[in-house]
Amino acid sequence: MSSPQDNSSTRIVAGESPSKPKRRRALEIGLAVGLVLLIGAGAAVASAVSRNNETAPAPTTSPAAELKLGYFSNVTHGPALVGTSKGFIAKELGDTKLSTQIFNAGPAAIEALNAGAIDATYIGPNPAINSFVKSNGESISIIAGAASGGAQLVVKPEITSAADLKGKILASPQLGGTQDVALRAWLGGQGYKTNPDGSGDVTINPTENAQSLKLFQDGKLDGAWLPEPWASRLVLEAGAKVLVDEKDLWEKGEFTTTILIVNKKFAAEHPETVKALLKGHVESVNWLNNASAADKASTINAVLKDTAGKPLSANVIERALQNITFTTDPLAGTYKKLLQDGVDAGTTKQADINGIFDLRALNEVQGQKTSAAGLGQD
Repeated sequence: MSSPQDNSSTRIVAGESPSKPKRRRALEIGLAVGLVLLIGAGAAVASAVSRNNETAPAPTTSPAAELKLGYFSNVTHGPALVGTSKGFIAKELGDTKLSTQIFNAGPAAIEALNAGAIDATYIGPNPAINSFVKSNGESISIIAGAASGGAQLVVKPEITSAADLKGKILASPQLGGTQDVALRAWLGGQGYKTNPDGSGDVTINPTENAQSLKLFQDGKLDGAWLPEPWASRLVLEAGAKVLVDEKDLWEKGEFTTTILIVNKKFAAEHPETVKALLKGHVESVNWLNNASAADKASTINAVLKDTAGKPLSANVIERALQNITFTTDPLAGTYKKLLQDGVDAGTTKQADINGIFDLRALNEVQGQKTSAAGLGQD
Protein backbone atom coordinates (compact mmCIF):
# COMPACT_ATOMS: atom_id res chain seq x y z
CA MET A 1 0.00 0.00 0.00
CA SER A 2 1.33 3.39 -0.95
CA SER A 3 2.15 5.88 1.64
CA PRO A 4 0.38 9.25 1.78
CA GLN A 5 3.49 10.78 0.18
CA ASP A 6 3.37 8.51 -2.92
CA ASN A 7 2.64 10.73 -5.96
CA SER A 8 2.59 8.01 -8.62
CA SER A 9 -1.21 8.14 -8.84
CA THR A 10 -3.97 10.67 -8.36
CA ARG A 11 -7.08 9.99 -6.39
CA ILE A 12 -10.24 11.57 -7.81
CA VAL A 13 -13.27 12.01 -5.56
CA ALA A 14 -16.73 12.48 -7.03
CA GLY A 15 -17.53 16.16 -7.51
CA GLU A 16 -13.88 17.17 -7.55
CA SER A 17 -11.58 17.98 -10.59
CA PRO A 18 -8.02 16.88 -11.02
CA SER A 19 -5.41 19.33 -9.92
CA LYS A 20 -4.48 22.23 -12.29
CA PRO A 21 -0.92 21.03 -12.99
CA LYS A 22 -2.23 17.67 -14.16
CA ARG A 23 -4.73 19.35 -16.52
CA ARG A 24 -1.91 21.36 -18.09
CA ARG A 25 0.17 18.23 -18.64
CA ALA A 26 -2.80 16.44 -20.24
CA LEU A 27 -3.45 19.44 -22.53
CA GLU A 28 0.21 19.57 -23.55
CA ILE A 29 0.17 15.85 -24.34
CA GLY A 30 -3.03 16.24 -26.36
CA LEU A 31 -1.60 19.15 -28.34
CA ALA A 32 1.58 17.25 -29.04
CA VAL A 33 -0.35 14.23 -30.29
CA GLY A 34 -2.56 16.46 -32.45
CA LEU A 35 0.47 18.21 -33.89
CA VAL A 36 2.08 14.90 -34.80
CA LEU A 37 -1.12 13.78 -36.48
CA LEU A 38 -1.45 17.09 -38.34
CA ILE A 39 2.13 16.96 -39.57
CA GLY A 40 1.62 13.39 -40.67
CA ALA A 41 -1.56 14.25 -42.52
CA GLY A 42 0.12 17.23 -44.18
CA ALA A 43 3.02 15.08 -45.28
CA ALA A 44 0.61 12.54 -46.71
CA VAL A 45 -1.25 15.23 -48.64
CA ALA A 46 1.98 16.76 -49.92
CA SER A 47 3.20 13.35 -50.98
CA ALA A 48 -0.06 12.65 -52.80
CA VAL A 49 0.04 16.04 -54.57
CA SER A 50 3.64 15.43 -55.57
CA ARG A 51 2.76 12.00 -56.97
CA ASN A 52 -0.21 13.46 -58.85
CA ASN A 53 1.95 16.20 -60.34
CA GLU A 54 4.54 13.68 -61.41
CA THR A 55 1.98 11.47 -63.11
CA ALA A 56 -0.48 14.13 -64.38
CA PRO A 57 -0.84 13.78 -68.15
CA ALA A 58 -0.09 16.70 -70.43
CA PRO A 59 -3.13 18.55 -71.82
CA THR A 60 -4.62 16.40 -74.56
CA THR A 61 -4.87 17.58 -78.13
CA SER A 62 -6.78 15.95 -80.93
CA PRO A 63 -7.88 16.62 -84.51
CA ALA A 64 -10.87 18.95 -84.61
CA ALA A 65 -14.25 17.58 -85.62
CA GLU A 66 -14.64 20.61 -87.89
CA LEU A 67 -12.44 23.35 -89.33
CA LYS A 68 -14.28 26.58 -90.16
CA LEU A 69 -12.23 28.48 -92.75
CA GLY A 70 -12.73 32.02 -94.05
CA TYR A 71 -11.55 33.63 -97.29
CA PHE A 72 -12.51 36.32 -99.84
CA SER A 73 -13.72 36.04 -103.45
CA ASN A 74 -10.56 37.79 -104.62
CA VAL A 75 -7.84 36.55 -106.96
CA THR A 76 -5.38 37.47 -104.19
CA HIS A 77 -6.97 34.61 -102.24
CA GLY A 78 -6.06 32.14 -104.99
CA PRO A 79 -4.68 29.47 -102.60
CA ALA A 80 -8.04 29.40 -100.76
CA LEU A 81 -10.01 29.27 -104.01
CA VAL A 82 -7.85 26.45 -105.38
CA GLY A 83 -7.45 24.60 -102.09
CA THR A 84 -11.19 24.39 -101.50
CA SER A 85 -12.30 23.76 -105.08
CA LYS A 86 -9.72 21.10 -105.89
CA GLY A 87 -10.11 19.40 -102.53
CA PHE A 88 -6.48 19.83 -101.46
CA ILE A 89 -7.40 21.10 -98.00
CA ALA A 90 -10.28 18.68 -97.38
CA LYS A 91 -8.08 15.74 -98.40
CA GLU A 92 -5.41 16.65 -95.85
CA LEU A 93 -8.01 17.24 -93.13
CA GLY A 94 -9.22 13.65 -93.43
CA ASP A 95 -12.08 13.05 -91.01
CA THR A 96 -12.20 16.71 -89.99
CA LYS A 97 -15.12 18.43 -91.72
CA LEU A 98 -14.23 21.56 -93.72
CA SER A 99 -16.72 24.44 -93.61
CA THR A 100 -16.09 27.74 -95.40
CA GLN A 101 -17.33 31.30 -95.10
CA ILE A 102 -16.73 34.15 -97.55
CA PHE A 103 -15.94 37.74 -96.47
CA ASN A 104 -15.53 41.04 -98.29
CA ALA A 105 -12.68 42.41 -96.16
CA GLY A 106 -10.41 41.67 -93.23
CA PRO A 107 -12.03 43.38 -90.22
CA ALA A 108 -15.23 41.37 -90.69
CA ALA A 109 -13.22 38.14 -90.91
CA ILE A 110 -11.30 39.05 -87.74
CA GLU A 111 -14.56 39.72 -85.92
CA ALA A 112 -15.82 36.27 -86.92
CA LEU A 113 -12.53 34.64 -85.92
CA ASN A 114 -12.50 36.27 -82.49
CA ALA A 115 -16.16 35.32 -81.95
CA GLY A 116 -15.47 31.66 -82.76
CA ALA A 117 -17.57 31.67 -85.93
CA ILE A 118 -14.46 30.62 -87.88
CA ASP A 119 -11.20 29.00 -86.76
CA ALA A 120 -8.79 30.19 -89.45
CA THR A 121 -8.93 32.61 -92.35
CA TYR A 122 -7.10 33.98 -95.35
CA ILE A 123 -6.79 37.70 -94.77
CA GLY A 124 -4.70 40.82 -95.36
CA PRO A 125 -1.92 41.59 -92.86
CA ASN A 126 -3.21 44.81 -91.26
CA PRO A 127 -6.40 43.40 -89.68
CA ALA A 128 -4.29 40.52 -88.32
CA ILE A 129 -1.83 42.98 -86.81
CA ASN A 130 -4.68 45.03 -85.32
CA SER A 131 -6.26 41.96 -83.72
CA PHE A 132 -2.92 40.86 -82.28
CA VAL A 133 -2.31 44.32 -80.82
CA LYS A 134 -5.80 44.72 -79.35
CA SER A 135 -5.68 41.29 -77.69
CA ASN A 136 -2.15 41.74 -76.33
CA GLY A 137 -1.01 38.85 -78.50
CA GLU A 138 -3.70 36.40 -77.41
CA SER A 139 -6.00 36.26 -80.44
CA ILE A 140 -4.23 35.07 -83.58
CA SER A 141 -1.07 33.62 -85.05
CA ILE A 142 0.11 34.13 -88.60
CA ILE A 143 1.00 30.66 -89.85
CA ALA A 144 1.78 31.25 -93.54
CA GLY A 145 1.79 33.66 -96.43
CA ALA A 146 -0.54 33.24 -99.42
CA ALA A 147 -0.03 36.07 -101.92
CA SER A 148 2.17 39.07 -102.61
CA GLY A 149 1.26 42.00 -104.84
CA GLY A 150 -2.02 42.73 -106.55
CA ALA A 151 -3.25 46.03 -105.05
CA GLN A 152 -3.53 49.40 -106.79
CA LEU A 153 -5.02 52.87 -106.45
CA VAL A 154 -7.10 53.33 -109.59
CA VAL A 155 -8.71 56.68 -110.41
CA LYS A 156 -10.60 58.66 -113.03
CA PRO A 157 -8.49 59.38 -116.13
CA GLU A 158 -8.40 63.14 -115.47
CA ILE A 159 -6.58 62.59 -112.15
CA THR A 160 -2.90 62.59 -113.04
CA SER A 161 -1.12 63.10 -109.69
CA ALA A 162 -1.59 63.15 -105.93
CA ALA A 163 -2.12 66.90 -106.17
CA ASP A 164 -5.42 66.28 -107.96
CA LEU A 165 -6.91 64.28 -105.06
CA LYS A 166 -7.78 67.11 -102.66
CA GLY A 167 -11.53 67.10 -102.05
CA LYS A 168 -12.02 63.87 -103.98
CA ILE A 169 -13.96 60.77 -102.88
CA LEU A 170 -12.06 57.48 -102.76
CA ALA A 171 -13.05 54.00 -101.62
CA SER A 172 -11.38 51.09 -99.83
CA PRO A 173 -12.87 47.66 -99.02
CA GLN A 174 -13.30 48.27 -95.27
CA LEU A 175 -12.04 50.62 -92.57
CA GLY A 176 -8.86 49.16 -91.08
CA GLY A 177 -8.40 46.66 -93.91
CA THR A 178 -5.04 46.27 -95.61
CA GLN A 179 -5.91 48.40 -98.65
CA ASP A 180 -7.62 50.99 -96.44
CA VAL A 181 -4.47 51.33 -94.34
CA ALA A 182 -2.27 51.50 -97.44
CA LEU A 183 -4.43 54.25 -98.92
CA ARG A 184 -4.52 56.34 -95.74
CA ALA A 185 -0.78 55.94 -95.12
CA TRP A 186 0.05 56.92 -98.72
CA LEU A 187 -2.24 59.97 -98.61
CA GLY A 188 -0.61 61.02 -95.34
CA GLY A 189 2.76 60.83 -97.06
CA GLN A 190 1.39 63.18 -99.74
CA GLY A 191 0.46 65.74 -97.08
CA TYR A 192 -3.25 64.95 -96.87
CA LYS A 193 -5.15 64.45 -93.63
CA THR A 194 -7.81 61.72 -93.48
CA ASN A 195 -9.94 60.59 -90.58
CA PRO A 196 -11.63 57.24 -89.87
CA ASP A 197 -15.05 58.99 -89.98
CA GLY A 198 -14.47 59.95 -93.62
CA SER A 199 -13.64 63.59 -93.01
CA GLY A 200 -10.39 65.28 -93.99
CA ASP A 201 -8.69 66.57 -97.11
CA VAL A 202 -9.73 63.45 -99.03
CA THR A 203 -12.93 61.53 -98.29
CA ILE A 204 -12.46 57.76 -97.91
CA ASN A 205 -15.63 55.70 -97.97
CA PRO A 206 -15.18 52.03 -96.97
CA THR A 207 -17.26 50.21 -99.60
CA GLU A 208 -17.78 46.62 -100.70
CA ASN A 209 -15.69 45.90 -103.79
CA ALA A 210 -18.63 45.22 -106.10
CA GLN A 211 -20.27 48.45 -105.01
CA SER A 212 -17.04 50.37 -105.64
CA LEU A 213 -17.15 49.21 -109.25
CA LYS A 214 -20.77 50.32 -109.68
CA LEU A 215 -20.24 53.66 -107.93
CA PHE A 216 -17.20 54.36 -110.09
CA GLN A 217 -19.16 53.49 -113.23
CA ASP A 218 -21.92 55.83 -112.07
CA GLY A 219 -19.47 58.69 -111.52
CA LYS A 220 -19.95 58.73 -107.75
CA LEU A 221 -16.37 57.72 -106.91
CA ASP A 222 -13.14 59.34 -108.02
CA GLY A 223 -11.05 56.28 -107.31
CA ALA A 224 -10.36 53.33 -105.03
CA TRP A 225 -7.42 51.38 -103.56
CA LEU A 226 -8.40 47.78 -104.29
CA PRO A 227 -7.05 44.21 -104.43
CA GLU A 228 -7.29 42.05 -107.52
CA PRO A 229 -9.44 41.40 -109.45
CA TRP A 230 -11.24 44.63 -108.54
CA ALA A 231 -8.43 46.97 -109.56
CA SER A 232 -8.35 45.26 -112.97
CA ARG A 233 -12.14 45.40 -113.26
CA LEU A 234 -12.20 49.16 -112.70
CA VAL A 235 -9.42 49.63 -115.25
CA LEU A 236 -10.80 47.31 -117.95
CA GLU A 237 -14.54 47.61 -117.36
CA ALA A 238 -14.94 51.15 -116.06
CA GLY A 239 -12.14 53.13 -117.69
CA ALA A 240 -10.05 53.81 -114.58
CA LYS A 241 -6.30 54.36 -114.70
CA VAL A 242 -3.60 53.29 -112.24
CA LEU A 243 -2.30 56.17 -110.14
CA VAL A 244 -0.35 54.03 -107.66
CA ASP A 245 0.73 50.41 -107.97
CA GLU A 246 1.49 49.41 -104.39
CA LYS A 247 4.50 47.34 -105.43
CA ASP A 248 6.27 50.61 -106.28
CA LEU A 249 6.12 51.60 -102.61
CA TRP A 250 8.02 48.55 -101.31
CA GLU A 251 11.61 47.42 -101.51
CA LYS A 252 12.02 44.93 -104.38
CA GLY A 253 8.33 45.45 -105.11
CA GLU A 254 7.44 42.82 -102.51
CA PHE A 255 4.52 43.37 -100.15
CA THR A 256 2.16 40.86 -98.63
CA THR A 257 -1.46 40.96 -99.72
CA THR A 258 -2.84 37.75 -98.24
CA ILE A 259 -1.77 35.58 -95.31
CA LEU A 260 -3.20 32.61 -93.46
CA ILE A 261 -3.97 33.06 -89.76
CA VAL A 262 -5.47 30.86 -87.07
CA ASN A 263 -7.20 31.40 -83.75
CA LYS A 264 -4.55 30.75 -81.08
CA LYS A 265 -6.84 28.72 -78.83
CA PHE A 266 -7.89 26.50 -81.73
CA ALA A 267 -4.24 25.98 -82.73
CA ALA A 268 -3.29 24.98 -79.18
CA GLU A 269 -6.13 22.47 -78.96
CA HIS A 270 -5.83 21.06 -82.49
CA PRO A 271 -2.22 21.33 -83.74
CA GLU A 272 -2.63 18.35 -86.07
CA THR A 273 -5.61 20.02 -87.75
CA VAL A 274 -3.58 23.19 -88.27
CA LYS A 275 -0.76 21.15 -89.77
CA ALA A 276 -3.23 19.43 -92.11
CA LEU A 277 -4.60 22.83 -93.18
CA LEU A 278 -1.06 23.95 -93.95
CA LYS A 279 -0.36 20.83 -96.00
CA GLY A 280 -3.40 21.61 -98.15
CA HIS A 281 -2.37 25.26 -98.34
CA VAL A 282 1.18 24.46 -99.47
CA GLU A 283 -0.20 22.07 -102.09
CA SER A 284 -2.50 24.84 -103.35
CA VAL A 285 0.32 27.38 -103.65
CA ASN A 286 2.50 24.83 -105.43
CA TRP A 287 -0.32 24.05 -107.86
CA LEU A 288 -0.78 27.76 -108.66
CA ASN A 289 2.92 28.21 -109.29
CA ASN A 290 3.14 25.16 -111.58
CA ALA A 291 -0.15 25.31 -113.48
CA SER A 292 -0.51 26.93 -116.87
CA ALA A 293 -2.02 30.40 -117.10
CA ALA A 294 -5.14 28.88 -118.69
CA ASP A 295 -5.58 26.30 -115.91
CA LYS A 296 -5.13 28.92 -113.19
CA ALA A 297 -7.62 31.25 -114.82
CA SER A 298 -10.26 28.58 -115.42
CA THR A 299 -9.97 27.11 -111.90
CA ILE A 300 -10.16 30.48 -110.15
CA ASN A 301 -12.92 31.69 -112.45
CA ALA A 302 -15.05 28.65 -111.70
CA VAL A 303 -14.90 29.42 -107.97
CA LEU A 304 -15.59 33.12 -108.50
CA LYS A 305 -18.63 32.22 -110.57
CA ASP A 306 -19.97 30.15 -107.66
CA THR A 307 -19.12 32.67 -104.95
CA ALA A 308 -19.55 36.02 -106.70
CA GLY A 309 -22.28 35.10 -109.20
CA LYS A 310 -20.31 35.47 -112.43
CA PRO A 311 -16.87 34.65 -113.80
CA LEU A 312 -14.31 37.27 -114.74
CA SER A 313 -13.67 38.19 -118.34
CA ALA A 314 -10.53 36.67 -119.80
CA ASN A 315 -8.64 39.98 -119.97
CA VAL A 316 -9.50 40.85 -116.34
CA ILE A 317 -8.29 37.59 -114.83
CA GLU A 318 -5.20 37.62 -117.05
CA ARG A 319 -4.26 41.13 -115.86
CA ALA A 320 -5.04 40.28 -112.24
CA LEU A 321 -2.88 37.14 -112.22
CA GLN A 322 0.04 39.02 -113.77
CA ASN A 323 0.08 41.33 -110.74
CA ILE A 324 0.17 38.59 -108.08
CA THR A 325 2.82 36.22 -106.75
CA PHE A 326 1.51 33.23 -104.80
CA THR A 327 3.85 32.36 -101.94
CA THR A 328 3.84 30.70 -98.52
CA ASP A 329 6.25 33.38 -97.26
CA PRO A 330 4.37 36.06 -95.28
CA LEU A 331 7.30 38.47 -95.82
CA ALA A 332 7.70 38.99 -92.08
CA GLY A 333 10.35 41.66 -92.62
CA THR A 334 7.64 44.07 -93.84
CA TYR A 335 5.48 43.92 -90.70
CA LYS A 336 7.07 46.72 -88.72
CA LYS A 337 6.28 49.06 -91.60
CA LEU A 338 2.77 47.63 -91.88
CA LEU A 339 2.26 48.32 -88.18
CA GLN A 340 3.56 51.88 -88.56
CA ASP A 341 1.27 52.42 -91.55
CA GLY A 342 -1.67 51.38 -89.35
CA VAL A 343 -0.56 53.77 -86.63
CA ASP A 344 -0.20 56.60 -89.16
CA ALA A 345 -3.62 55.78 -90.60
CA GLY A 346 -5.19 55.93 -87.15
CA THR A 347 -6.53 52.36 -87.31
CA THR A 348 -4.18 50.77 -84.78
CA LYS A 349 -1.83 51.78 -81.98
CA GLN A 350 1.91 51.48 -81.56
CA ALA A 351 2.76 48.15 -79.96
CA ASP A 352 5.23 45.29 -79.77
CA ILE A 353 4.21 42.64 -82.32
CA ASN A 354 6.87 40.12 -81.34
CA GLY A 355 5.17 36.72 -81.28
CA ILE A 356 2.70 37.39 -84.07
CA PHE A 357 4.22 34.62 -86.23
CA ASP A 358 4.26 30.88 -85.61
CA LEU A 359 5.83 29.37 -88.71
CA ARG A 360 7.05 26.13 -87.12
CA ALA A 361 4.35 23.92 -88.64
CA LEU A 362 4.76 25.57 -92.05
CA ASN A 363 8.50 24.96 -92.02
CA GLU A 364 7.96 21.36 -90.96
CA VAL A 365 5.40 20.78 -93.71
CA GLN A 366 7.40 22.34 -96.54
CA GLY A 367 10.80 21.17 -95.36
CA GLN A 368 12.48 24.55 -95.59
CA LYS A 369 12.77 27.57 -93.35
CA THR A 370 10.60 30.63 -93.78
CA SER A 371 11.80 33.40 -91.47
CA ALA A 372 9.68 35.14 -88.86
CA ALA A 373 12.18 38.03 -88.94
CA GLY A 374 12.48 37.99 -85.15
CA LEU A 375 8.73 38.46 -84.67
CA GLY A 376 7.86 34.94 -83.58
CA GLN A 377 8.76 31.29 -83.91
CA ASP A 378 10.11 29.68 -87.04
